[in-house]
Amino acid sequence: MPSKQPPTLGSLAVQAPSHLVHVSPSTCHNLSIFKELLKEYRRLDDTITMRLNRTNAQFRDRDRAGTSGKGNIQDQACAYVWKELVENWKRRTEMINYCVNIVDQSMEGKRKSLTSEEGDARAERKTQAALFADEVKRNQVHNELAVEKIVRQRSLDAFQSRCQYFSPPLTDAEARKWWDAVHIQESP
Repeated sequence: MPSKQPPTLGSLAVQAPSHLVHVSPSTCHNLSIFKELLKEYRRLDDTITMRLNRTNAQFRDRDRAGTSGKGNIQDQACAYVWKELVENWKRRTEMINYCVNIVDQSMEGKRKSLTSEEGDARAERKTQAALFADEVKRNQVHNELAVEKIVRQRSLDAFQSRCQYFSPPLTDAEARKWWDAVHIQESP
């Protein structure tokens, strides 16, 4: 399988990034850094109500200054926040999937190494221990996919409570994909 370049990801997900963080295989293998980065990424979701309030205020100020776009202020604010959410969800999903692939590749390499080390009990035990550690990492990274689903649903619920009549434009395929994915899960 050809090696994919790591996606350029980082603090872009936060409104005022202090620096750009590039995700690398070492980020994926260090669970503390990985989880801290996800925590930073999830800050927008954690503050969704505040973001909606601030964005509404910004668009009201623009309207008063005569520099607002067309349409209802609430609709403009909802569209703006929705776009931020979708971009953030996409970056987090890319990062998690990238790390899942990195850890899976590492495990596959250790499995191959294990078969080539037959007869050397010490090397086998060492490789088996490393494989077990990677399995723990893999489970932790995979768990973040489930957490991500919960975070997105919670953010969407808060978003929809404030933007009840919002629907992403049909021209924005990426936003529609996220919107439809969440709404299909809600159907009985």
